Amino acid sequence: MKVMKTLALCLFIQLLGAALLVLAVEAKTFVYVSCADDSEIAIMEINPDNGDLTLIEKVKTGKTVMPMAVSPDRRFLYASIRSIPFSIASYAINPGTGQLSHLSTVPLPDNMAYISTDKTGRFLFSASYAGHKISVNPIGDKGFVQAVPTQVINTGQHAHAVLSDTSNRFVFVPNLGVDQVMQLVFDEKTGILTPNKPGFIKTKQAEGPRHFTFSPDSRFVYLLNELTGFVNVYAMDNQTGLLTEIQTISSIPPGAYLIPGKPGPPIGGTNPPRKVDRPEIWASDIHITPDGRFVYTAERTGNSLSAFSVNGVTGKLTYIDSYDTEAQPRGIRIDPRGNFVIAAGQKSAHASVYGINKATGELKFLKRYRVGNDPNWIEIVEFP
Repeated sequence: MKVMKTLALCLFIQLLGAALLVLAVEAKTFVYVSCADDSEIAIMEINPDNGDLTLIEKVKTGKTVMPMAVSPDRRFLYASIRSIPFSIASYAINPGTGQLSHLSTVPLPDNMAYISTDKTGRFLFSASYAGHKISVNPIGDKGFVQAVPTQVINTGQHAHAVLSDTSNRFVFVPNLGVDQVMQLVFDEKTGILTPNKPGFIKTKQAEGPRHFTFSPDSRFVYLLNELTGFVNVYAMDNQTGLLTEIQTISSIPPGAYLIPGKPGPPIGGTNPPRKVDRPEIWASDIHITPDGRFVYTAERTGNSLSAFSVNGVTGKLTYIDSYDTEAQPRGIRIDPRGNFVIAAGQKSAHASVYGINKATGELKFLKRYRVGNDPNWIEIVEFP
């Protein structure tokens, strides 16, 4: 009897220890913000309960660091350096601290405005707005992007994004200057892209297709047009990889004093801005919550975020509301749990955190944080 009590006590202590260990090893979520004018990536930890951000450190990069991408296994972060020599920096992510260890910096074929990885993590896609091209670069077993591309493809004017669907068989590339979205077939074994049939789908004239996101099941694609602020909703055929437009809906707040933009620097932009009678629409980014229920967009001239609910059956959007945000919000991101939207303002040097109402999709401003000069791209990574 005494032996049984002793064994029971030992088992209880073991179970208690295991439970305490589970409590001690809580999930950690890290936020990475590229700050182009500082040549830095700001690394922060986000509290999953209240959205508070705590700065961990800032890592020096090459000049004009902008778009970033995280590998599917969350072990590596890649950052595009948009100054001569145009290059890609590879970093290892410490899952315990979120800190970055520099692995390599190698050339890219051009000034790349957007980067992503395929779903295997073996290839890096990049798109050049100024160079009108996309490239595919192999990624080695240790996370290093290789300098010699597998493929470089000339596109229509102003390639602005490149992403593969969840099946990793299809890749899409919006071309802002020619109002079309390239439809490509991807071979994940060789890293080769080939045109689908047809090889592109047209948008309406002068819409300026920019960034897009997939529904979690890849049944629908949501494309943000930079020059009009409209979101095009496409049904995606998962067998053929072809898109069919089913809806167009505006992301511009009702009553906004904005007119459609034109390719190139809009009012308030650079190089220098054009002279126009009224401020131009300058939409920037779009993302969907992990559960696929809500879509959020950003517009830079009016400094606003817009929220939409998603019909789970049809994929169509319903406008919810718009919200004031940081000055010139180029990048936004949703955390992996779908609790928060973070928006970075290029002209404010700050990022704002918003809570997502899980029932309605409405946003509630929580707090803003100084992150660095010209913050423009955000990545968020959670480790269990």
